[in-house]
Amino acid sequence: MDAFSSKDMALQAQKKILSSMATKSSVQMFIDDTTSEILDELYRVSKEYTGNKSEAQKVIKDLIKITVKIGVLFRNNRFSTEELMVAQDFKKKLRTGAMTAISFYEVDFTFDKAVMEDILSSCRDLLLKLVNTHLTTKSHGRINHVFNHYSDPQLLTKLYDPNGPLRPHLSKICKGLNKLVEDETI
Repeated sequence: MDAFSSKDMALQAQKKILSSMATKSSVQMFIDDTTSEILDELYRVSKEYTGNKSEAQKVIKDLIKITVKIGVLFRNNRFSTEELMVAQDFKKKLRTGAMTAISFYEVDFTFDKAVMEDILSSCRDLLLKLVNTHLTTKSHGRINHVFNHYSDPQLLTKLYDPNGPLRPHLSKICKGLNKLVEDETI
């Protein structure tokens, strides 16, 4: 029996095209303005922390590609009931992470890098479980790259330093996260 499916082929083409076109203007249908502003601040954090513009761009590009691909999968109803439950767990963990990040920002000297590392690692693991059968090993590598980068304890410590140079970026990130939480986007 021939397992050819034009719908599957179209989905693959869509993921491939969107992956290669993952620029700010081409992903507006998957990423809203608030999320875009958060991504811009995450880029600035990465750039200042690493001192490497191309590495910062790569991390954000990987994040955008993953977001777009998962958006395509959702829009095409490609997730099973079990996977949708994993997606709900991911969304809950992401919301918890956002609220924790905001709390750590708003209440000085409460930041705990181990807590943030754990939340980000859990999010990564849930996301990898969600896309396990849908995305390539290369995409799994992108997920690991993004989450490993932002869960780096040194980066988190610098980000949450009340007198550090990254503090203005954290302020804008938390403002955006707060809006996403209030709007129940996450």
